[in-house]
Formats: sequence, structure tokens, C-alpha cells
Amino acid sequence: MRYRTVGGLRVSAVGLGAMPLSIEGRPDEARAMATVHAALDAGVTLLDTADSYHLPGEEPGHNERLVARALATYGGDTADVLVTTKGGRGRPADGSWTVTGSPRHLKSAAEASLKRLGVEAIGLYQLHKPDPAVPFEDSVGALRDLLDEGKIRYAGISNTDTGLIRRAHALLGDRLVSVQNRYSPAVRDSEPELRLCAELGIAFLPWSPLGGISRSSLDGPSRLPSEDSGHSAPAGDATRPGHSVRPGRATGLDAFHAVARERGVSPQQVCLAWLLARSPVIVPIPGASRPGTIRDSAGAADLELTPEEVARLEAARLEVAAGS
Repeated sequence: MRYRTVGGLRVSAVGLGAMPLSIEGRPDEARAMATVHAALDAGVTLLDTADSYHLPGEEPGHNERLVARALATYGGDTADVLVTTKGGRGRPADGSWTVTGSPRHLKSAAEASLKRLGVEAIGLYQLHKPDPAVPFEDSVGALRDLLDEGKIRYAGISNTDTGLIRRAHALLGDRLVSVQNRYSPAVRDSEPELRLCAELGIAFLPWSPLGGISRSSLDGPSRLPSEDSGHSAPAGDATRPGHSVRPGRATGLDAFHAVARERGVSPQQVCLAWLLARSPVIVPIPGASRPGTIRDSAGAADLELTPEEVARLEAARLEVAAGS
């Protein structure tokens, strides 16, 4: 396992997005716990959760409680595991994703997350999404207060842009350690945010990093990411090693599948390795709902692509962006 830095902490180069363990289609608890334990066995030391990762209308915190139980029942050392959680979103019974960024709500949500995780301080607490109804500085100010009170050790923001990153950095300084935006070979809207994070030394944690890769035209129509519904969309276990390949219309993203066949690994591993090659501040957090899936994803940390392969994949990505 290779490592990267989030704030002053060394973390695994690939994390686990725990969201699929608690939302629609979630596995039973035994498999969910086994998935987290498999991640830890594979050397993953960054677990990403949020208070809103639960079924619609369910009490907040299902995913946080599950992660806490998985850590408590793990037989090995978890002292170096960084649990990142988020506040500011909700999931009412209609299945929508609400946004509430008032300081009062964020402070209350952080207190509740603190209790559910069973820790003295949350390692990394992130504003899940800016609330257009609340001044951004007020929301970030709540994170600053939580930092000053010792309830969280580091802060981050998510679903944001370069202007808001600079404003948050002005308020928090080097205590702002992460930005979580959607980013994948098929979705590159956050390229400016990635560059700014590299400039400021802030970790960039792409959510839904496998968007567009889980299926390619080799398997039928490519499945692109869904609209924003939270972080860490499931990776698509059906396309792990051993998936069947059928002829189809070629697309740029098929290059990821072709490199995977040549290397004898999954397309998902190639995708994650490509992301790691993009920037030293990237720490992808692929979702998983099976032990085998996260073991495969974790293997990307040890898959070093050649410069020729990186150029080939980048050319393929540019072909997709051009609408070819």
C-alpha cells in the first residue's frame, strides 16, 4: 500500500467510500462489516462516511454507526485509521437530498456524529455541500468553531468550486485539509479545483471516481455517474475480474478496459491508478459493498502505470470530452 497525506496525517492512497453500505440496495450487516474489515486488511486507512448516508426517512447516522462497529470489532490495530464524516445534508422520506448549512445545524450534527463514532474528536469533518440560503462564511465559521473547541481535528469542504475553496482557506488556513468533489475519467468538471488543491497542499478526495468505468461499450452502453446523490457511488461489482466481454461500439473509455486486459487487472484498478497518477494530492474513495470489491480497489495503490499508459488513457479521456 502506498500512502498520501491529508493534513498532517499519512493515509492509504486509496480510501473506502462507505456510502453503499447504508443506502438503497445496501448489503446485510454481516457483509457490510466484512467489507470494512476487508478494507482494513488490505491496508486502507481512510474511511469516508456521512450522517446522511442512510435510507430515505431513516434516522441519520446509519453509516457512521456501522463504521464505528466495524472498527470496534476489527481484530487488528486501527490507531492510524482516519474516519472522515460530513454534515449539512439530509435524506427525508421522499428520497431527496436536502442541504442545511446553518452554524446551529452543523454544530449539532457534528456533536451527534461525534457520539455515533464514539471518539473524543472527529478526525476530519467536512461541510457536505454549500447551502445557498446561508452565507458560506457562516457555514465555514461553524467548522472553525468546532476546530477551536477540539471537537474536530481537521476540516474539509465538498461539492464546491475554486472561489469557495479560497474563501474557506482564508478562514481556516492549514486546518482546511480536504476537498471532496465528483471527479472521474468521464466527469472532469473539477479540474480547476484539483489544480487549486495541489497549489494549496489540500487533499482532493474524488467521489464516484469510477464513474463511466464500471461498464464500457465492450459490455454494452457505458453507465455514467448519476446526478448528485451524495458521495462514493458503488463501483459496480459485476465488472470486476472475470466479467464477460461482448463486442460493441468503441468509446474512449474502452482504453481503460484494454489496458486492464493487458495488465491482467480490473478496469476499476486501472481507473484508480490513473487518478493517482493525475496528482499527488488525489486520494480516491471508491465505494464498495463486497469485500472482494474493496480488495480489488485497494490493489490500485500498488499498480503503477507506465508514462505511455497514462498518455494513452489521457488521450482516451480527451476523446470522450470532445464528444467522439
